[in-house]
Amino acid sequence: MDVRRLRSADEGFSQQLDELLAWDVSRDGGVAGVVADVLEQVRGRGDEAVLAYTKQFDRLEVEHMGQLELEVEVLQAAQSRVGADEMRALRQAAERITRYHEHQKEESWSFTDNLGNELGQRITPLDRVGVYVPGGQASYPSSVLMTLLPAKVAGVEELIVTVPTPDGVRNDMVLAALAVAGADRVFTIGGAQAVAALAYGTATVPRVDKIVGPGGAFVAEAKRQVYGHVGIDIIAGPSEILIVADGSTDAEWCALDLFSQAEHDAAAQSILISPDTAFLDNVAQHMQRLLPLQPRHETIAASLAARGGLIACRDMPEALQLANRIAPEHLELHVEDADRWLPLVRHAGAIFCGPYAGEALGDYVAGPSHVLPTFGTARFGSPLGVYDFVKRSSLIRISAEGAAQLADVAVPLAHSEGLHAHAAAAAVRAAQKTPGA
Repeated sequence: MDVRRLRSADEGFSQQLDELLAWDVSRDGGVAGVVADVLEQVRGRGDEAVLAYTKQFDRLEVEHMGQLELEVEVLQAAQSRVGADEMRALRQAAERITRYHEHQKEESWSFTDNLGNELGQRITPLDRVGVYVPGGQASYPSSVLMTLLPAKVAGVEELIVTVPTPDGVRNDMVLAALAVAGADRVFTIGGAQAVAALAYGTATVPRVDKIVGPGGAFVAEAKRQVYGHVGIDIIAGPSEILIVADGSTDAEWCALDLFSQAEHDAAAQSILISPDTAFLDNVAQHMQRLLPLQPRHETIAASLAARGGLIACRDMPEALQLANRIAPEHLELHVEDADRWLPLVRHAGAIFCGPYAGEALGDYVAGPSHVLPTFGTARFGSPLGVYDFVKRSSLIRISAEGAAQLADVAVPLAHSEGLHAHAAAAAVRAAQKTPGA
């Protein structure tokens, strides 16, 4: 098993770390150009283009869009084909995810200032949201719950879901999760053509206000290109985990947590940072021993060889400095006293405190959405949440006295900007005339 070993004290470490972290979604040559063409075709030809791309990429021989829409009865029927344990897990996870996101709900508010003006903010949900659910190389019923349920809590009126079904293969767990989460309409469309249909609308697929959900390189690029026509959540890159360990926790647990991200795909990133070199050696030994036992050992090995790292640092404060520089999607604090080090964490999509808070539990059932900022975007991005599915409108109600006094401020500012009609519109209110007189 190959995995890079780095030491922060070594000359050239900073450049080595940059090389380890480097990732560019457009490095797959031609992605942007292919996506631009798909978007143009779907925008111009609508359903016709969607059908053509579905035949080409998903190998589905369909003649009309009705064959690509799954009725609610189809989703309900999938629940009867799913095992009892799986259905119990879906429902319990849905309950916990819903309960967590109910704490994120914002309320409208207002106050009255000393001039009798009412100022505030109104919170209103989006009308229609498109959710992209991966269904190509892997199917993720957990992603269904993690994207739809925060939108439901926010009060979104209509949820339009696209999920690819290559060769017509449908995943019953995904369909059952869609039933549990309350999807309104579901289309078996994938890739950039699904994003285009949601962004621009077709005769069959409604245009949405925002598109959320993870996908591959073509989906990520499509979301980037349609932003502005619709809102998007994030442009997701490969999955990431960063473990900061003080050497006090179980090395085998660390090894398995690193594997849990590496098994996603060869581009996923798993990094461990610790000032305890003996602990790093111990984790490496467990990884070597456990790797052959993993069903996805080839993917794990490829991921670790390409983008994995075991980093020895000087001390724990430096470990957290490096963590903030990396700004990982998932940050695990494998430490004896997480509260001691938590104040030093500034940038991370999700922070797992202590050895029992395994990232795998967060992926499925802890409660927060597992749709998280990747590739360092945790420096400014946040997990998907209820706040992604609402809008904020400023509320302004001005009294007669307020208009008179505020005009004294607005008029000179408007004149200074050369906007004289603005000044006149403010000044006329200073006369306190009755509207319409």
